[in-house]
Amino acid sequence: MELDLELTAGKNKKRKATEDAQLLSVFSLNELNEDLLERILAWLPASSFFRLRSVCKRWNSIASSATFQIACSQIPFRDPWFLMVDQELNQSVVFDATEWKWRNINHPYLMQDNLYSKPIPVASCGGLVCFRTISGDFIVSNPVTGVSRELPPVTLSSGSQTLHAIAMNSSPKDQSYRIVLVFGELSKLAAKVFDAAKGSWEDEVMLVRKVGNSSETEITGDEPLYFLSKSGDVVATNMQRSPSKQYSSVLINDDGEVVYFLSHTGTVIACNLADKTFIELPRLLPVYSEYSIDLVEYQGEMAVVILSEFLESASLRVWRFSKDDRSWQQVAVMPPRMSHEFYGKKADINCVSSADKIFICINSSEFSRHVVCDIVTNKWVELPQCYVNGKAREFMSALSFEPRVEASV
Repeated sequence: MELDLELTAGKNKKRKATEDAQLLSVFSLNELNEDLLERILAWLPASSFFRLRSVCKRWNSIASSATFQIACSQIPFRDPWFLMVDQELNQSVVFDATEWKWRNINHPYLMQDNLYSKPIPVASCGGLVCFRTISGDFIVSNPVTGVSRELPPVTLSSGSQTLHAIAMNSSPKDQSYRIVLVFGELSKLAAKVFDAAKGSWEDEVMLVRKVGNSSETEITGDEPLYFLSKSGDVVATNMQRSPSKQYSSVLINDDGEVVYFLSHTGTVIACNLADKTFIELPRLLPVYSEYSIDLVEYQGEMAVVILSEFLESASLRVWRFSKDDRSWQQVAVMPPRMSHEFYGKKADINCVSSADKIFICINSSEFSRHVVCDIVTNKWVELPQCYVNGKAREFMSALSFEPRVEASV
């Protein structure tokens, strides 16, 4: 009896498989009208975009059509790709968070051999990455399509032209973006903005130090900018920060325009672009603590990732700053079994965030690790090694972007 049931079940499975095959032979994607086909193809994984043109002539024309790009723009979110940068500033490798694998993207501006002429990725938002040339000019590019745009030269009129931060944000509604530069001395900072919708740089905004107790000042702003300066005695590391993350920054939409950055004394400075002032936030760690630190976005707020040492152990933690009670709150911590190996290695961290995930490059003279942290679940996963021509690649930093063919420069 049991054998008869198994035979019957097997026949039913074969019959269903045959029916499915017959249905597929009758139904073809090519029979769909153009609009419906484009909507279906828009949901394919981003890696499939590279293969669309080679399927057939019809799909080749769809891949470059304006209506297909509109269909792609209606996809609410795509898992990020992380553009990787190694010590030689090679940047032709991305990590695909959807398929959890390394990929090559061979666009000319990523493949230049001359270290002194190749543009360096310094900021990203949406589906775009901003590059900075050796001359200080900027290029915005879509890494998926390879389409790029050189921005007009920027002129900084302030006395000090020391650049602290480069940040980027985009507007999904009008497919536009903004690039923000923060520069000058700590006693007199300035900001300058490029508006892609206008195609030009706006006038500088000068900032002066605000006198008073920082704990009495409420920080508000429309588009807060967070960036990191790793100079000074407090942030002690045996490595030079990756040129790609030298101007580490995050630009966030909030209630006003506020800039946060880490000063050389180890405190976070809050700059209000609306009233053109800045002030210090409460210190996170003691003055003489030795640690490596970077800034990221977390649920529309500023957060810091800190690698520190205490009692012969290393700890990697994520903290957010609460504007309500002006205090630091821990939101995630790497399991000790993973962070213990960093003790005594004077490792440097470079981080970038996307939605609820933080991508962390951890490097020292002895090792190189790449880790993804899911802040919601506090799950930490180390990525597999990336091999190119049989050799493992070690990356210093990464920039996050959504692989979108419709992202316009």
